[in-house]
Amino acid sequence: MLFSDALTLDAPRRTSDGYMAVRAKAARTGTYAYLGSEIDPDNKHGLRDAGMVNVLRDDSAVFDNKSAHSFIGKPVTDDHPREAVNAGNWRDHARGVVMGAMRDGEYLAFDLLLTDASAIAAVNGGKRELSNGYAADLEFGDFTAADGTKCVARQKSITGNHVAIVDRGRAGPSCRIGDAAICDALPIALQDGAKEAAAWLKKAIALHEKHMNGSAPTTGKEGEKSQMLMMEQMKNALAELGGGDAKSGEAGMKMDVYPFHILEQEKPVKTMLIDGLTVDVSNADTAEATIKTLIASRDAAGAKVAGLETQVATLTAAGQTKDAQISTLEQQVKDAKPTPAQLREAGKSLMQTADKAKTLGIAVTDAMDEAQIMRATVDKHMGEKAKDWSDESIAASFAVLTKDAKPADPLRQVISDGVQTFGDAEAAFADAQRKASEERRNAWKTPATSAAA
Repeated sequence: MLFSDALTLDAPRRTSDGYMAVRAKAARTGTYAYLGSEIDPDNKHGLRDAGMVNVLRDDSAVFDNKSAHSFIGKPVTDDHPREAVNAGNWRDHARGVVMGAMRDGEYLAFDLLLTDASAIAAVNGGKRELSNGYAADLEFGDFTAADGTKCVARQKSITGNHVAIVDRGRAGPSCRIGDAAICDALPIALQDGAKEAAAWLKKAIALHEKHMNGSAPTTGKEGEKSQMLMMEQMKNALAELGGGDAKSGEAGMKMDVYPFHILEQEKPVKTMLIDGLTVDVSNADTAEATIKTLIASRDAAGAKVAGLETQVATLTAAGQTKDAQISTLEQQVKDAKPTPAQLREAGKSLMQTADKAKTLGIAVTDAMDEAQIMRATVDKHMGEKAKDWSDESIAASFAVLTKDAKPADPLRQVISDGVQTFGDAEAAFADAQRKASEERRNAWKTPATSAAA
């Protein structure tokens, strides 16, 4: 597996030939954070989807003589090449050479000689940060660093490939030529295709923003196509970060140009605010996961809104139906309410029916309506024959039975016979008149006289 580390240079000096000679201190031993997909792309050790994992580089790897001396004679390059430097492309990439390697306290130091005028001019112009590229094997297992940090793998058999001059190693300006500051590298390895990955990621984020502001479709077939396009852009970015055609940890040169901790300096992180979430867009996995979460949340919210809209439409239709039913019932009640004239006619008809029934010997009560009076009359005269007759048949039979009935006229009877008294009322009235007359006749008498008499 190929890696790279950030270096710190002491103040450079110029040779009589115009070359630039510098000494660089490499990153010291410690733990290094990598994506699980970088160190275990085929998931042979179950780390591909583990996110960030720690890799140990101890003294035995850093200060191994064979590993240290493997950098001697290797080229110094202007920026990282897109491939490992070898005899076939050395002429295209070499801008200097590593002259020596030695242990300097707890650091590994290199003597570098820059021999290309354009590279020297770039350094003089401010391009002063360095990053070295190397290959290393990984030993997977459970390891513990000196500070107690747990690691899932350990570097070993380090082999130097080149040292690159870069514009910005993301360690900050403290790591530059002419400065003796020590860089404690904590790299997250980037592939050579970082620029291409960034371009794809920018496209994906731009499309996502269009989805959020409504300028790009998010629903239906067009929305599905747009979502698939965004995911394809994310996959392209990940493919670039994953090394293009790299199929294992032995392919794809790693260029660790970020991030570093220099004393108390915090590593720079590029972030973007997406739907209220601060996303580290420099980490493609994090950005993709966040965008997927936002898409899922948006789709869930859209489905919920659609469901609520359906419920509202259903309730609205049901409400309209209920309103129509209520209006119909109110009209029916209004239509069924009798007018005063109808009430008078109904009362007159009831009285006539009752009078006719009485002439045929029917005892009519106040609880009986017209239909009941008719049925009682017909039942009395027709018996079992009328048991199952309908109301219409009963009414027809009643009309026949009472055709010749002559209901009594109460007014004519009073005029003819006078007012009649009944029972003891007449006798009680006469007795009361008699007693009153006697009391008036005897009122002059005193109680004593009355008693003597």
